[in-house]
Parts: sequence; structure tokens; C-alpha cells
Amino acid sequence: MALKRKDLLTIRDLPGEEITLILDTAESMKEIASRDIKKVPALRGKTIINLFYETSTRTRTSFEIAGKWLSADVINISTSAASVAKGESLLDTGRTLQAMHPDVVVIRHAAAGAPQILADAMSASIINAGDGAHEHPTQALLDLFTIRERFGRLSGLKAAIVGDIAHSRVARSNLHGMRKVGMEVRLCGPATLLPRHVESLGAAATTKMDEAIRDVDIIMMLRIQQERMGSGLLPSLREYSRLFGLTVERLKRAKEGVLIMHPGPMNRGVEIAPEVADGPYSIILDQVTNGVAVRMALLFLLTGGQPAAARAAAA
Repeated sequence: MALKRKDLLTIRDLPGEEITLILDTAESMKEIASRDIKKVPALRGKTIINLFYETSTRTRTSFEIAGKWLSADVINISTSAASVAKGESLLDTGRTLQAMHPDVVVIRHAAAGAPQILADAMSASIINAGDGAHEHPTQALLDLFTIRERFGRLSGLKAAIVGDIAHSRVARSNLHGMRKVGMEVRLCGPATLLPRHVESLGAAATTKMDEAIRDVDIIMMLRIQQERMGSGLLPSLREYSRLFGLTVERLKRAKEGVLIMHPGPMNRGVEIAPEVADGPYSIILDQVTNGVAVRMALLFLLTGGQPAAARAAAA
């Protein structure tokens, strides 16, 4: 089985069997990280462009490492690039890049729908690395991979996603992805930070933190997206932290062995206490590690790689 698509723009239209294919391929790729020489020739001769209109550390670095470990040529373009800084439109940028014949373009943009514009304009595969408050599909895939790695399964697990749901592309992608693989999802946050018509998303929603985390297997904490929200949505960060922060004391009321996740960057002492972020139940650094393997799998599969070849490449 191969991926039946040119691009990865959203996890919403990704069938469950393709999610499984990506996760299985990532499992083959992860072993490469433990080698002394972290390089396989799977994408030799391929060109990957990271086009980031928003600043990023984890995601851009993760894609860059993934491409280089697969022996691709990786080019990074940021908003400081001359054409972008001078006001060139995204469509014109896409057409210019297309004339250079890249194989994959990874884009992060503040506007929802920007990856779709590139996908319509380019024959290269487009990967959405986050578009506004819309989606962040590769983050959801690495989160699913991390959960499956710990539990050995996904179906039947319960997860609570807590924080700024309304402005979080991570929350949206994880919600869609988790539901597709048979997980139950609860959303929690202040009423002002829950989406309108939240019930239509297919997840239970509550404004009570203790209720949200009761009996779940995974607690995913989100940071407040202050760069995307208007004023007046929160009385203060101190009050938000008191009501919705994950502390050691609050964690005692959760299920024994519950896993703690966070997509980063963290605001320690606001949505999550340092003792929890660095505690025995935290798998936050595992998420970072697994991000490289999952993005290697996507780059490989979107450029025509087959699962059997992935296993051979990682052997």
C-alpha cells in the first residue's frame, strides 16, 4: 500500500489505513536515529524546500533533519528571504519555486489555507507544517505515533486536550486524527477559548479541568496562543493557571500512569508545572524524538516510497 495523495494538507481527509501506514513506516525509520552514521540513501537526488513564514524551532529543524538523514537536498527559506520581504505573493512564490522543480515543499504560514494555494499551483508534494489556527497534521501524526509506541494500540484510549482549543491547530488535527483511529477525546478550557459549536467537533467539552482529566489515558496540554487571540478572553494568566494548569496536586486526581503530552513550546508555570513537564509521566521529549521519524516517513511516502522499501532503507 502507498499513500494515495500528492500532498498532506489536513488530517481530516486522511483515512485510518493511511494513518496506520505512516505510523508503521515511521517505526521503520526511527531506528536510524540510534546509528553512529545517521544517513540512508532513500531520497538521494530529491529536493525538499522548507518554506516557513512563521518562526519555528521544533518543526523546521525536525523536517530538516528528516530530509538530510534520508540524503535529500534540503533548502530552508524564511520570511527574511528577499522576495518574501519585498511583498511577493504566496502564489508567485509557489510558481517561482515550481520552476526550480523541487520534489517536496514544507510550508508553515499564519493564514489558514495557504498550503492549499501551493498545492493547487505546484506539482511538487506540499506538506502543511501548520497553517494559522487551521491544522498541523504532522504534529498529530507524531503524537499518535508516540501514544501507540507507549500503549501498543490506539483504539479505545481516552485523551483530554486542555487549553486554548479555539486557536490551536494542534488541537484540531489531534482531534480529527484521534477520532479516526478509535480514540475518545475530551476538550477542556475556559468557555472563551472553546470553539463555537464545539459539540459539532465530535468530542465532549467541559470547562472543568478535574472532570476532563478523570480516567483518561493521555493528557495533552496546550499553550495559550496569545499571538492569535484578541484581548479580553482571559482575566489573567494567574487565574488561567489556577483553573487550567496541570500541577502535581491536580495530577494526583488523574488516572495512575496517565501520559502527559505537550506540542511545545511550553509556558512553564502557566499551563504546566515544571515538575509535571519533567516528571515520570511526561513523554514530551519522546514527541520531539518521534517527530523526526514521522516526518522521515512522510517525506519518503509522498515521494513515492513503498513500505517494503522503507524497511529495506532502514535495515
